[in-house]
Amino acid sequence: MIEILIGRRLTYGKVAGVAVVGNEDGAHHTIGQVQQALNEVGFTCAAAGATYWVGEALHTVDYRDVGPKPDTTGRTTKALALNSAHLARLLAEQPYPPPDARGAADGPSRATA
Repeated sequence: MIEILIGRRLTYGKVAGVAVVGNEDGAHHTIGQVQQALNEVGFTCAAAGATYWVGEALHTVDYRDVGPKPDTTGRTTKALALNSAHLARLLAEQPYPPPDARGAADGPSRATA
């Protein structure tokens, strides 16, 4: 109901990030799919808005249980957090204009030919 009253989804202008555990190619593919899905429903993803950890194949070790954490995963996770928080502050200070102010629909077009 609120979505109808304000003319956009409640997720519009909210910031999302993605964290994935998996192999290199699979993590990149999953990140791309999830970020696109988040964008489709109104979320905004920051630059470097994803991180992933490549664990050993077919093992049962979780990231939280790994001894020393991989430096690259730590750096990308920190960038994800910092950039997402920065973008969230910017959007809180200056939200996206309402759809009717731009003369465009809110979100991707669903029109069929």
